[in-house]
Amino acid sequence: MPRKREVRKREILPDPKYHDLLTAKFINGIMRRGKKSTGEGIFYRALDIIQEKTHSEPLKVFTQAMNNVKPLIEVRPRRVGGATYQVPVEVRPERKVALAIRWIIGFSKQRSEKTMEEKLSAELMDAANNRGAAIKKKEDTHKMAEANKAFAHYRW
Repeated sequence: MPRKREVRKREILPDPKYHDLLTAKFINGIMRRGKKSTGEGIFYRALDIIQEKTHSEPLKVFTQAMNNVKPLIEVRPRRVGGATYQVPVEVRPERKVALAIRWIIGFSKQRSEKTMEEKLSAELMDAANNRGAAIKKKEDTHKMAEANKAFAHYRW
């Protein structure tokens, strides 16, 4: 954290196909080594696969999946008198989106399908239907916060 002034958030441009900021952030999350065109190709092909399989609007499936994966509360470690407590706190809106993107991409990489497009489309469809590993991660995060509700008074 800088001492002098606040760090400004970088402006990201909407993606070229759907003109949506959320899809642009997701593409940036897929992107490796600065190869944005590869990330765009993977994402758009995954949406095409979703279109073929569900016969519905793929962007709606994507936004539904993102909304289902976003966590509401999480635990943060707080040190009080030599002991470290896991304190449940609400998640900031920017962090909700970042966690959802990270979880969906991470768990889609672990899937057993052949190509990344197939893995990503399957994980997005599962998340839109409240299934899959990313949804399980969200539920585990909520369970952890619920279990540590007794330490909520240590919130800062």
